[in-house]
Amino acid sequence: MPTDSNVLERCYGLDCAFAARHGVAGPGKVFMMLRIILLLLVVAVIVVLVPRLLSRSSAPAEGSAAPGFTLPSQEGSSVALKDYRGKWVVLYFYPKDETPGCTREAHSFQRDQAQYAQSNAVVLGVSVDSVDSHKKFCAEEGLSFKLLADTSGEVTKEYGSLTNMGVVKFAARHTFVIDPTGKIARVYTNVDPVRHSDEVLAALDQLQKRPAPSQ
Repeated sequence: MPTDSNVLERCYGLDCAFAARHGVAGPGKVFMMLRIILLLLVVAVIVVLVPRLLSRSSAPAEGSAAPGFTLPSQEGSSVALKDYRGKWVVLYFYPKDETPGCTREAHSFQRDQAQYAQSNAVVLGVSVDSVDSHKKFCAEEGLSFKLLADTSGEVTKEYGSLTNMGVVKFAARHTFVIDPTGKIARVYTNVDPVRHSDEVLAALDQLQKRPAPSQ
């Protein structure tokens, strides 16, 4: 007497023979087609949604007025861009406190604080981390310049530097050099955290040697 497995095998064989005779896809081909369709749907979703999630507004152009802002620093006091009118401002956005690249970048800016002071410039760091996170970061890494907490991400967005992944938002590694009149003199959107401070200091030296624009 045939077993249940023998019966199933024979039925499967008859099904496949019928499918082949009548040009109908067998179970294996149907499964493969379904997998291909599912894969295509996943690819379509990625192509459509990922650029929207990672999209950023355009960064302000060189020569344009720097968007104003007021944000709390690691000390808890409010810092406004207008407070630094008459000075050069190095406004740098970074993704996250206490991460390797951001720590190296902050160390470089800290190392060169005396040179920034000689250039009549201040360094302001911005991320979407909290005031408490900035306070801890500064204490652990010996940072004396101001880190600003843009927890809403609104200022970061105004500077075209907010990366939005839906449930997670963080600042892109961008830097804006703002001149004493409040205009953006230099924009960096491709930053090497190790060499960036040297790059910015060289730019400041170059920018300050330019003749002042006629009024």
